[in-house]
Amino acid sequence: MSLRFARPLAASPRRLLAAFLLFLALAPSAALADGPFEPLTIASRSGRHAFQVEVMRDDAGRAQGLMFRRTMAPDRGMLFDFERMEPVTMWMKNTYLPLDMLFIRADGTVARIAADTEPLSTRTIASGEPVLGVLELNAGTAARLGIHPGDKVEHPLFRKR
Repeated sequence: MSLRFARPLAASPRRLLAAFLLFLALAPSAALADGPFEPLTIASRSGRHAFQVEVMRDDAGRAQGLMFRRTMAPDRGMLFDFERMEPVTMWMKNTYLPLDMLFIRADGTVARIAADTEPLSTRTIASGEPVLGVLELNAGTAARLGIHPGDKVEHPLFRKR
């Protein structure tokens, strides 16, 4: 079915508002969540790498994560604060972006990197040891920037320990 209009539709403020409200009603809420951001730096043998990250500090935020997002800027990421050192598992359910997951100890050192995780997978990805946080970056970022286990993540989450 195709629609044809006798004249172009005017982009009146009322029509724009109606279209935006329809978009809000139909779009998953995670597609709209984007920010606020906090600075985070990774100090590695290859240099210092700056990112702006969203920080998930509660159960609802950690459960939602990057679900339903279709894009993420190269200098952005998401940091999960688990509030205490513990073994954690992550998954990619409803996550369309392939990601690198950096599992981070309380002192800010990277314990493990799960590179290029599979989008939409329900397979669990384990930290391998107790960690305080997980940083999700676009897939390939760790390899491209030369980030390895043992590198240091600098963010206030890791300074308070």
